[in-house]
Amino acid sequence: MRILLADNDKRNATYLRRGLVEHGFSVDLAPPGNWCPDVPLGLDYDLLITAAPRESSNFEVPTGRIPTLFLLPGRTADVPDNCLERPFSFTDLLSKVRLLQRRRAGYGQTLLSIADLELDLLRRRVTRGGRRLDLTPKEFLLLGLLMSRSGEVLSRTLISDQVWDVNFDSNTNFLAVHIRRLRAKVDDPFDRKLIHTVRGIGYVLEDRPIERPRSQSSREDSWRYAEAFNADLHRRPPLASSSSGDRRSLLR
Repeated sequence: MRILLADNDKRNATYLRRGLVEHGFSVDLAPPGNWCPDVPLGLDYDLLITAAPRESSNFEVPTGRIPTLFLLPGRTADVPDNCLERPFSFTDLLSKVRLLQRRRAGYGQTLLSIADLELDLLRRRVTRGGRRLDLTPKEFLLLGLLMSRSGEVLSRTLISDQVWDVNFDSNTNFLAVHIRRLRAKVDDPFDRKLIHTVRGIGYVLEDRPIERPRSQSSREDSWRYAEAFNADLHRRPPLASSSSGDRRSLLR
């Protein structure tokens, strides 16, 4: 889940962002000075968290184009469930975020499934072949991105931006290390591999047929050919014996 956080209190915004990231969310900070930014449709955000100015007394919740959690500056009457009044704990904020996440998921897909791999967005649970996989928050976010766009080759730049909110130098092996750790849990214990590298571009998660090594296939083909040849040889009738005269006539 990707979140845009707008709060003119830089210290508070940094604290909230760090806590949300630790719980597996991808969080961008909006530029200061605009507590209710107009998020362009082209930006792929799932939730906007915005803090209303503390001096606001009569506050009306505006409507936006993406789900929004409003942090209100005090006690007000008839607070909608997409609002949170100050003061609040981080646990309260996390509960509201997950409530809006479940509500948004109600309009979309909450269970992602590729082959025998399943990812439950709401329960934050991953299984493969019925076996539960223990992933870190970032590994869960990375796998969720790959599964939500299965069959699509994702560039290293896009993955690093969506999962870590930064653009890494393509010459570094930072992303490759994290992909390797994810493969160790998702792919290595199983015969069928789902995470594939597309050289020079990035990575793709898709179900491909298992390919045997060519050398093994060639050896098996040779063995089958030899067995068929020997069987055919045994089925042939023996050559009739020839007299010495016949052999001499053949030699003439």
